[in-house]
Amino acid sequence: MTATDQDSGQGSSGVNNSVVVLFKGGRRPSWYYLSSRQQQDYSQQHVNLMLAVCQKYHLKHLEGFHLLNPQLHWQRFWIIEFPSLEGAEAWIKSEMAPPYGNYGDYEYHLSRRTCQDKFADWMTRPAPVLSIASWADPHCIPRLQVDRSSVVVLKFHYWLPSLEQVSRKEDSDEKKNQLLQSVAREHGLMRLEVFQLINPQRDWHQAWLIEFPTFEGAEAWIQAEVSSSHRTSSLHKMYLARPWAPAYFSLWVPPHFTS
Repeated sequence: MTATDQDSGQGSSGVNNSVVVLFKGGRRPSWYYLSSRQQQDYSQQHVNLMLAVCQKYHLKHLEGFHLLNPQLHWQRFWIIEFPSLEGAEAWIKSEMAPPYGNYGDYEYHLSRRTCQDKFADWMTRPAPVLSIASWADPHCIPRLQVDRSSVVVLKFHYWLPSLEQVSRKEDSDEKKNQLLQSVAREHGLMRLEVFQLINPQRDWHQAWLIEFPTFEGAEAWIQAEVSSSHRTSSLHKMYLARPWAPAYFSLWVPPHFTS
């Protein structure tokens, strides 16, 4: 369920220096007062502008997730990855540009990927590679809909232990990891990705993306999370989501299109 990466994003030191924009977004009610023609025109202008940004700044990765339980105006969660901060800045500026930008609800956070190798052997049922039609043009907007072949747990995590808890954290983490890994094996974990905020928030420092083929897997993971022994020193906010039009948005990653 992932958009194809342009490259590894690694420098000579082997460190991934990409900047990942985590975007909690949705549409304001005023959008629905526009005529269908206005919505189409504004959407097409918006897509053309964003695709130009993708190509100019070498977008590496783009994915959207539709919340099963929307939170007021927050309807979708996005992962937008560029090889540089310049690309991330251009994306945010362009996405908020009028006229389309006047009708959006925006919450952006800059992050970097972390723990990229730590959970590599946890995946027992990796997601299939998307088949991308060579003739498809991302400038042509299809009818967008969720992909119901998987369920995603979005976890926003906070961990600030007190001094006396630090000494117990290693043992606690090991027990929790054993429990979570057993869930991963039993329910066919498809993906686990972690993003560390560059600007930590008061109530979350990391975003986790955990994908299973069924609701049972997602539910089992959440149950394992909330039963962990060090939950008193950490905070989890978890939401369920579905991938949002993954085949279409994978086309936004160069070189799948030409301007």
